[in-house]
Amino acid sequence: MSNTTAALEAAGLAKSYSRRKPAVLDECSFRLPRGRVCALVGPNGAGKSTLLRLAAGLLRPARGTLHVLGLTPARARERVAYVAQSKPLHPQLTVAETLRYGAVLNRSTGRWDRRAAERIAYGREDGEGLAPDARIRTLSGGQRTRVALALAFGKRAELMLLDEPMADLDPLARQQLTGALMSAAEEGTTIVMSSHVIAELEGSCDFLLLVTGGRLRLGGEIEEVTAAHTLLTGTADLDASRQTVIEERPSGRGRTALVRSTEVPDGDWLAERPNVEEVLLAHLRNTHVPPFLTGDASPVSVQRAERARAQENAA
Repeated sequence: MSNTTAALEAAGLAKSYSRRKPAVLDECSFRLPRGRVCALVGPNGAGKSTLLRLAAGLLRPARGTLHVLGLTPARARERVAYVAQSKPLHPQLTVAETLRYGAVLNRSTGRWDRRAAERIAYGREDGEGLAPDARIRTLSGGQRTRVALALAFGKRAELMLLDEPMADLDPLARQQLTGALMSAAEEGTTIVMSSHVIAELEGSCDFLLLVTGGRLRLGGEIEEVTAAHTLLTGTADLDASRQTVIEERPSGRGRTALVRSTEVPDGDWLAERPNVEEVLLAHLRNTHVPPFLTGDASPVSVQRAERARAQENAA
């Protein structure tokens, strides 16, 4: 498979669990290039878990398409590791038995990495890991998360889908997981981590997808997304026809505005580059704003349409 193939590519993706209720996901189109560490961000109920389950091949879309490593989710399943938010593990097994069971289930792929799994589960020599003979039913939520992540790392997947992986981890385990994820990314693994807590993902991710109300609002390299926005502070009036105003709020005697533009408007505006949290929170508070995808996050079909329009305009 060519490395130019996207890890995930969706076009018009939609999913609904009931005809009587709004769609959980609706008209989601995006592209996640390979080798990225992606933050899948959004409030509770936004559709993050549904999107991960679709990518893992556990659900079928109601409309649209989703390709995983250039294949259907079902065909890509052996190359994907998925850790659900509920961390379903057999309660009667020990940690060691669970890892051996993982090795058996992945025997056909020939990719099981026992050392990687044990490194996550048992930790290093300083003893912060789990006891091999501890039964799953006796473990805390954070410890169960550690076992589930050990199974994911042992699979040596090309794509890791992690639903709220940091939620139950203590600071030491969180630091270890971040280091392990960075090492996996350096070896070419694509990682998608969902969270509704932005601070959990900032600093460890280089790509983001923001989902709210079942729709994709932002997508792309974090550096590109923040660079496309400007944080303005001043007292002058904003001309909404010259830039997309994401949010405008009172600030002391003046106002603070986040705009999707790199140009500083006329007037006494002080301009600075926002951080990723400022951009995400503004978009979460103002869901009426048009979505924004960087070039890398746009599906191939969208890129082709944009090139065709550009050629028509140039003719």
